Amino acid sequence: MKEQDCLRRFLFEELGVRGEWVRLQDSFQAAKQYQAMPEAVVSSFGQALAAVTLLSATIKFKGSMILQAQGEGALRALVAQATDERGIRGLVRCDDDLKASSFQQMMGKGRLVLTVESDISEPYQGVVSLTGEGLAGVLENYFQQSEQLATRLWLFANESQAVGLFLQELPVQEGYKADWERIEMLASTVTEEEMLDLDCEAMLYRLFNEEKVRVYEPEAVTFKCQCSREKITGTLKSLGREDLDEAFNEQGIIEVGCEFCGHQYHFNKSDVAAILSEDS
Repeated sequence: MKEQDCLRRFLFEELGVRGEWVRLQDSFQAAKQYQAMPEAVVSSFGQALAAVTLLSATIKFKGSMILQAQGEGALRALVAQATDERGIRGLVRCDDDLKASSFQQMMGKGRLVLTVESDISEPYQGVVSLTGEGLAGVLENYFQQSEQLATRLWLFANESQAVGLFLQELPVQEGYKADWERIEMLASTVTEEEMLDLDCEAMLYRLFNEEKVRVYEPEAVTFKCQCSREKITGTLKSLGREDLDEAFNEQGIIEVGCEFCGHQYHFNKSDVAAILSEDS
């Protein structure tokens, strides 16, 4: 049985290079079912989920990482989020009649924002333009600009699964450049078919069978939405008394739906009164 819904870290023991591999299947399908999107966007959505899972594992934090691509094209927004516990979710905003083309063509002029929300510190945010080859190329440019560490990503997705491979050089050590160039060259021979078909260790053996690679235990990835009644209540409270009163008086009830998981939250007269009472 193929490995699925897991992330695996690996390390070249004698070289200055680390890596990660991920495959999403059930978690991808769960996230996808709540998004109304044309077939042309499915691959980009899956790649974004794979990418944010890989990136969230590159840092030690308790919280979540959010990848948000915003553009002026038919694909207006692509959002993917992963927590430190590997819970993922995502959303898409696009035209219904969007036709398949490259990521950059679908997005148009825009930017990619990476946000790290930590439970113990202020959010950190990095921004980069949507230049590069696909989403992987955009993220490689981000790492080049922000961390100055050589980084490569390979991202693929079809209707059933999303996969990703991440390589990054470690802080400088003697001979590191030649090591990195060799590993990068070997990794560049991987094909989309191999990424979608091979499990982590089989793929690493195919690419790096002459290297000493330590592969760590798999970390489970699941679809998990972070929405809650408490968070929605906080959002409603931020509207202020006038807007909240107006919204309630128009319908006699306030309904708020989560765009990530489709869950509907309902607030009746007593709920709204309680929110206004807390606000005052």
